[in-house]
Amino acid sequence: MSQEEDKTLYKVVVNHEEQYSIWPADRENALGWKDAGKQGSKEECLTYIKEVWTDMRPLSLRKRMEEQQNKP
Repeated sequence: MSQEEDKTLYKVVVNHEEQYSIWPADRENALGWKDAGKQGSKEECLTYIKEVWTDMRPLSLRKRMEEQQNKP
């Protein structure tokens, strides 16, 4: 299916590691994922993710690295 044919309404979802994905808006979220507050076309959702997901490292890794950095 081409982008032009895709009329699906998507939503942006995020997991506990602050990783983002898109999901059809009319479907229940997969286990462990919650709404991030953005709905729209696939293109709109992917653009939103590109803007907000600036650090691809999982949250647990970012915290661990920060702890290591703050140790004397």
